[in-house]
Amino acid sequence: MFQVLVIIFDLFMAVLMFFMGRYFYHSEGKASNLLTGYNMRPGNERKQSDEDGMCRIYGKRIMGMAVPFVCGAAIDFFKPGIGCTAAWIVWTVLFVMLCIKRTSMEKKQSSEGYKDK
Repeated sequence: MFQVLVIIFDLFMAVLMFFMGRYFYHSEGKASNLLTGYNMRPGNERKQSDEDGMCRIYGKRIMGMAVPFVCGAAIDFFKPGIGCTAAWIVWTVLFVMLCIKRTSMEKKQSSEGYKDK
């Protein structure tokens, strides 16, 4: 029973990550409102950034964050709980990498915007 629940949880997380990433990828920049703090920026700063490109990059990365959960479900088939734990560890690393990428992209865009003035 535990094995089935863990596999279902892994697959649910994979589907959730995939569709969230797909939403970002196909949002044409509208998903930027979901980014923490981004919607609080002044309008002129938001106009300078490429919201569509940013959402496409984040969407690809978020869709990639589904892969550890699919692999985790396969591992949980043989060793229940191990795959789920490993998937969350890998997901945490990918999430930190996404946060670093976002910070570096936003700093780069803001410094380029100030160079134009």
